[in-house]
Amino acid sequence: MPESLPAESLQAEQHAVVTGCSSGIGLAITRRLLADGWAVTGLSRTPTSLDGKFEWLRADLSEPESLAESVAGLRPVDALVHAAGFQRTAHLGDLDPSALAGMFTVHVAAASVLANALVPTMPDGGRIVLLGSRTSTGMPGKSHYAATKAALMGLGRTWAQELAPRGITVNVLSPGPTDTPMLNDPGRAATPVRMPALGALVDPEDVAALAAFLLGPHGKSITGQNYVICGGASL
Repeated sequence: MPESLPAESLQAEQHAVVTGCSSGIGLAITRRLLADGWAVTGLSRTPTSLDGKFEWLRADLSEPESLAESVAGLRPVDALVHAAGFQRTAHLGDLDPSALAGMFTVHVAAASVLANALVPTMPDGGRIVLLGSRTSTGMPGKSHYAATKAALMGLGRTWAQELAPRGITVNVLSPGPTDTPMLNDPGRAATPVRMPALGALVDPEDVAALAAFLLGPHGKSITGQNYVICGGASL
């Protein structure tokens, strides 16, 4: 198995692609990686400007067929973080098939297209982190959202097996209710936020810190795993 790069090289040379870099967890992860010395290419629809070695590319993840061309000119990436997403909630009897299709496209199809385009040139010892959700195991009113996030588990564990011979790790982060603009999205009004057992919403910076660990030199022995960060909501 290929040896991981030394820590100095990880900080000086590493290049990550992060989706959803303009808001929420994606923004927190992007800022953390930039602070750690990474070069980051951010993909989103909303223009984003950040300090550090940051490049923003306009990308519409609801149109995954366009993504391969969007990233075709990038230099090889050492990490792919797929954090873009949205939530539409409804109970049985009010489910909207178009909401399921939309979430599946952004959460699953976009991840697949990007990995398919970027992993062939990814150096051995690279990293992939997919943003799942604590609700992937099921929650009333969130069946469509849960299904799309559960699909990321299948992608992640399969890719982890395929890429293990190259030393590329693949893991899923599954936050609970997180203090991001998504909580105020009218599309999830059917499922009001419930405060986790620890009495506070999950801090996006905490999710970003775990992502940074998995993406860093000491993440080399961890692959095919799902990390739930929920403030005790799953107790």
